[in-house]
Amino acid sequence: MITAEQRVRIRHLFFAEHWRVGTIASELGVHPDTVRRAIEVESFGPPGSPTRPSSLEKFKDFIVQILERHPRLRSTRLYDMIRPRGYEGSIYQLRRYVRRVRPAAQREAYLRLQTMPGEQAQADWGHFGKIRIGNATRNLSCFVLVLSWSRAMYARFTLDQTLESFLRGHVEAFHALGGVARSVLYDNLKSVVLERIGDHIRFHPRLLDLAGHYHFAPKPCAPYRGNEKGRVERTIQFLRHGFFAARSFSSLPDLNAQLASWIATTAHARKVPGDPEGRLVSEALEEERPRLLPLPEHCFECDLLRLARSGKTPYIRFDGNDYSIPHDQVGKPLTLIASETLIRIVDGPTELARHARSYDRGTIVEDASHLAALAREKRRAHELRGRDRLRSRCKNADRLLDALALRGEPLSAHSARLLKLLDRYGASELDAALAEALSRGAISAASVAHILDARARSRNTPPPLDVVLPDDPRVRDLRVQPHPLSAYDELCSQPEPEEKPHEPTD
Repeated sequence: MITAEQRVRIRHLFFAEHWRVGTIASELGVHPDTVRRAIEVESFGPPGSPTRPSSLEKFKDFIVQILERHPRLRSTRLYDMIRPRGYEGSIYQLRRYVRRVRPAAQREAYLRLQTMPGEQAQADWGHFGKIRIGNATRNLSCFVLVLSWSRAMYARFTLDQTLESFLRGHVEAFHALGGVARSVLYDNLKSVVLERIGDHIRFHPRLLDLAGHYHFAPKPCAPYRGNEKGRVERTIQFLRHGFFAARSFSSLPDLNAQLASWIATTAHARKVPGDPEGRLVSEALEEERPRLLPLPEHCFECDLLRLARSGKTPYIRFDGNDYSIPHDQVGKPLTLIASETLIRIVDGPTELARHARSYDRGTIVEDASHLAALAREKRRAHELRGRDRLRSRCKNADRLLDALALRGEPLSAHSARLLKLLDRYGASELDAALAEALSRGAISAASVAHILDARARSRNTPPPLDVVLPDDPRVRDLRVQPHPLSAYDELCSQPEPEEKPHEPTD
């Protein structure tokens, strides 16, 4: 490849000074073919020398016609098309010809979009990699809204790109900028456009609710025409390289706090691009605010509403985590309301549970009152089952419990202690001690325990040890059903098989 200066000198020496091709090549230190290409002469042979026809000559018109209809068609595809038509040359010859005759691509010209103050805003998502929260890896995204005239912006990082986060970004942006633009321009996001056939657009109904609440017109740009919302695209790049690059942060709230400070001190302190008056973005925003639509009295509700139902345990799963509910609501159809920071479970107008939202995975978020109520219910059911067990195992237990009830004693404490004595001494020992306590008129579980201890000491029986259980009610109140061990006894009682004597080997 020669430079433009070398090409000019070659043409001067050939056409003005009438030097031969070989002389020019020797003088400039280039190949003779390079000189011929520079002067655009196919052949400079001696007079009368025959010109060798090119094998591509009869296909040139066909190639030009194909390239006029398909200017980006590759040379390899043209080669496959002319080979069956009789072309016997190489693909390299075809490529050299295609480079000369291929129509030059026409670059598209764009009109410079001018907007009036308060007329338009542009909104979009930006992707910023991933962030680790506990055991979960979440996508880090940023919602960005830009006023097209003043270039004032609002941005906020989120851990998802759900419809609720998209709507919440609009509400926060409108309040942060002090008003609403008359139209908002979007890409063809699923949160905006559900279906599009030409100019016929079916918007997402939730976005239409938001637009109706704040009185703006949603406008998606044409497909594959991202240049129509170039202001928000450039703002995302400005945010990516001017703020996020090499930024350290401890949490998502910390990152958003740094972002809000950066917008106020850097993004809004720069000059408005292309403004002949040289206004700052903050000054242009103050000038644009009176032209924005006023905010309504009430904010638009962006929380997620979802029908929820628990299984056998008093928990409802949402976004990979379990949230506790009252135990008496197990299996009932309930409504889960999720905001950015809060999870609420309601039954009609009644709020049943309220939890801080977790963005981890596999965590159990519990309310201590829910567990305490479940433990009380389990203990109460256990006490009722325990009294039935006492009555069925000890015939004198019914008389003692009736006597305690007549005296106004709390049956739960006495029943619990008698059940421990039943497990420790057995039914026959306990029933005998109950009969002795009734005969003495000592109507209490403590008297029964004293009688049993005295009998054990008289027999020199070592005192039993109490089992110490943890304070967690899910473990302490757990009931384990014992299984009979007779099957294991039968295995131990079976005779061992006799070993056969080893036979001598030769």
